[in-house]
Amino acid sequence: MWARSPVQGIFGRSPFKPIQEHMRLVAACAGETPSLFEALAAGDKRRLLETKERIFDLEHEADKVKNEIRAHLPKSLFMPVDRRDLLDLLNAQDSIADSVQDVAGLLILKELEIPDYMKELMPAYAARNVDAAHQCKRAIDQLDELLELGFKGRQVDRVEEILVELSRIESETDGQEIELNRALVCDEGLKAGDLLIWWELVWRLGDVADYSQDVGDRLRLLMAR
Repeated sequence: MWARSPVQGIFGRSPFKPIQEHMRLVAACAGETPSLFEALAAGDKRRLLETKERIFDLEHEADKVKNEIRAHLPKSLFMPVDRRDLLDLLNAQDSIADSVQDVAGLLILKELEIPDYMKELMPAYAARNVDAAHQCKRAIDQLDELLELGFKGRQVDRVEEILVELSRIESETDGQEIELNRALVCDEGLKAGDLLIWWELVWRLGDVADYSQDVGDRLRLLMAR
């Protein structure tokens, strides 16, 4: 007998529940990034690998939900939301988890030395990018109420407040990224190969906040239509 997809069951309750579940997994995945750099700073290889595995597992779970959504999202939705807009929102959320997975993968490519100044800067930078992902989740968690109210009224104002704070956090990560890159450029003792990896790490980690902002922008488009 053909088995009913769990996501199909979720769609029966709300067209937004699968999107929210996907964002929950994405935010959990992002939440592991500070632990990566704390483990690296402490020279704890076991913790580093365990954290990497958790990230990969969460990203895989998010991918499964994403693929189920794509396969079972109804062609016609009887609500003021276009199917294509929901898929674009889903893709933006997925990019957050992909960036986190890229960071974790880079950190185990080689025995990477972490300069002393990075032992404080990188965990702080990672934590602020996580804040962006969690703020993004807060906004996505409001989708059901937005739908119930027809994307009008005070709920829209509440979501807009969340998105304004998301933009502020994303701007802070931009400043941290500049500070980190400046410190790396000024480090004459850093090996060329390590320098390239650190630049890539800073860039990929910054994508977490950037893609979170992208999700917020797409949510604004949903509210405006």
